[in-house]
Amino acid sequence: MAEIKKILIANRGEIVQRAVRTIREMGKTSVAVYSIGDKEASYLKHADEAVCIGDVKSIDSYLNIPAIITAAEMTGCDAIFPGYGFLSENQDFVEICRLHNIKFIGPSVEVMDKMADKSKAKDQMIKAGVPVVPGSDGAVHSVDEGKKVAKEIGYPIMAKASAGGGGRGMRLINDESEFDQLFMAASSESLAAFGDGTMYLERFINNPRHIEVQVIGDSHGNAIHIGERDCSLQRRHQKVIEESPAILLNDETRNSLHEIAVKATKYLEYEGAGTFEFLADDKQNIYFMEMNTRLQVEHPVSEMVSGIDIVEWMIKVAEGEELPPQETIKFRGHAIECRITAEDPNSFLPSPGKVTQWMVPGGRNVRVDSHVYTNYVVPPYYDSMIGKLIVWGRDREKAINIMKRALNEFEVEGIRTTIPFHQKMMDNKDFISNNYDTKYLEGYKSLDQL
Repeated sequence: MAEIKKILIANRGEIVQRAVRTIREMGKTSVAVYSIGDKEASYLKHADEAVCIGDVKSIDSYLNIPAIITAAEMTGCDAIFPGYGFLSENQDFVEICRLHNIKFIGPSVEVMDKMADKSKAKDQMIKAGVPVVPGSDGAVHSVDEGKKVAKEIGYPIMAKASAGGGGRGMRLINDESEFDQLFMAASSESLAAFGDGTMYLERFINNPRHIEVQVIGDSHGNAIHIGERDCSLQRRHQKVIEESPAILLNDETRNSLHEIAVKATKYLEYEGAGTFEFLADDKQNIYFMEMNTRLQVEHPVSEMVSGIDIVEWMIKVAEGEELPPQETIKFRGHAIECRITAEDPNSFLPSPGKVTQWMVPGGRNVRVDSHVYTNYVVPPYYDSMIGKLIVWGRDREKAINIMKRALNEFEVEGIRTTIPFHQKMMDNKDFISNNYDTKYLEGYKSLDQL
């Protein structure tokens, strides 16, 4: 496979800034695309070239496949890096890239298709020998069929959208009396959000932890893991704080989880970076939940504990290079990431507007991934994340102390951010003692609760 020389980044925000850095460090050329709403983004100056691809609405710009392909061809790009969100898991986009002889830096259409539908993905993982949550055998197409399956699985159960994500199209059903209403509500929500109301059912795991394994596969049949992450602190199924390693796990469970993820990656003949997401119960039983066939927002914590640049290896794999042996990757210390969003720290309502002051923390083992600067205007059209603060310490206690110091140095004025929320969490006794699950922030309404 030929060397990649020029890469278009089909995304916006902090991931573009992060990708540009690696691309330039590799001696390659970067092209950023932007909507009219992002015309003042800082990374447009740092990329080698920048192309406007449309109006402020995502459908007119970041989801506009013809505009992105045209920009790639016009600037002579031989590859596209998709980041996350937008077109990163769009099979049509991957196929169109192939038809235009542009390398998509990620998995093939065939592999992506296997993992795109959650019920199909579950079937694939069963074949690969991965433990899954007891549930329906594929999609459930009617209320009556669902009731029958639910009785076999045992209540409580979760009704989940096959095409879902981000917590949409999901309902917890405690008993049969609730089934009709909640199943149809989840299906209707899924249809509205994804254009597909197909549902599947899973047994509800009480007090779960969200553990995921970062993997990379190459075109030579090799696969490695870059450790695991604990992403259990979530609000409305959206992660807010991530860590690596997951100190919940004992060594036996951790090693088994890594082996399972690598085995599944090889089974899929997966090329590129991906993440296997699992639920862990209070007895350390691990169940496959889904696979994200793209880079994850929280990938920096894996980079911090391993010393691996995941974006660099995504590009190298796309060029046909072989991965290093697993034993050459050494893990050390503990990393924590706080997602900084332009939101009120009590209500989590969006707070777009002009940033009148932006002073980021520094010092040893502190990393900030962001595209924001003083006088930057946070647009109201897109996701509210404006940056990620990542720290590394020799152990979890040290990492928490570094994060507390770094958050204290982080100064943002002109808009409201979730920095006060993260400051509270770093002092929260349950967080410090690792005593929480994915539902810990349910019902959160103000900082006073923490």
